[in-house]
Amino acid sequence: MGEPQVFADPESLAQHAADWLLAWAAATAARPGERFAVCLSGGSTPKRLYELLAAAPRRDTFPWARTHWFWGDERFVAPDDKASNFRMTREAMFAHVPVPAANIHPIPTVGITAQQAAEAYARELRAFHGEAALDPARPLFNVVLLGLGTNGHTASLFPDQAVLDERKQWAGTMTDPEAGTRITLTYPALESARETVFLVAGADKQPMLKRLLAADRTIPAGRLRPRGSLHFFVDRAAFPD
Repeated sequence: MGEPQVFADPESLAQHAADWLLAWAAATAARPGERFAVCLSGGSTPKRLYELLAAAPRRDTFPWARTHWFWGDERFVAPDDKASNFRMTREAMFAHVPVPAANIHPIPTVGITAQQAAEAYARELRAFHGEAALDPARPLFNVVLLGLGTNGHTASLFPDQAVLDERKQWAGTMTDPEAGTRITLTYPALESARETVFLVAGADKQPMLKRLLAADRTIPAGRLRPRGSLHFFVDRAAFPD
């Protein structure tokens, strides 16, 4: 498990994350014929990251045409709902950059059930990957961005949900009394990444971050075992002393 990189505040954290992601995207895009696939997270810290990517000078050098965007989870709401992760990302980033529409892969939520949405998204991921099974030698994503909830969840892998035990399907569903119904990628899909980054800010995250850094498998985030490199970009308030 990688050592956390600790930043003074959420803005410094987001600035670093934006530069880090741009560097990885540019390096990948420099190789002929290679795509760069990013699995996005919701939340205020990722939102600031997306805003920074969509602004000069990063906007002008990011390889938008070679980058594909996916989501680690989504609330089962319409794409224009204020709670939608897709809407947040569109308003923060996609509306301001020259990204091809075909490179944006939102989780479907309209005219189908949540289970059908999960199945449809799993099919889209398989089509992009080009294989029916995940190959350890060829990760699904170049980068997976993750948050950390105060209850230890990441993506929408919440405590005490059946989806935590799913090891075959690439996407599943969950319903929580407070969080509602959501579609989430499962551990196997999230773990299939060259680089995995937890973005964690705020003093309220400190107890769970301490448990995550201790590899506490009793919390959902602690059960994640990425195949590639694991990074923690955290602000001072979230970092346990």
